[in-house]
Amino acid sequence: MKKVAIVTVAVLALGAAACNKTADTTANETAVENTASTDVNVATNDVTANADVALNAAGQAVENAGNAVDNAANAVENK
Repeated sequence: MKKVAIVTVAVLALGAAACNKTADTTANETAVENTASTDVNVATNDVTANADVALNAAGQAVENAGNAVDNAANAVENK
């Protein structure tokens, strides 16, 4: 009977160790996923901010071109 008890305790100990290892692995995977998610969000925000800056610059360039055309038209009209 003692042998059965010893084997049972050993099996339970191995099972508990496996559960702890699984919990550690799960925690690590969760941390990796959270970090990856954060990295993606930061990259997305950077792309959005850069796109906004580029669009604003393009809009300003178009407005400046329009002003140049108006100035040229005024110069021709005043001659």
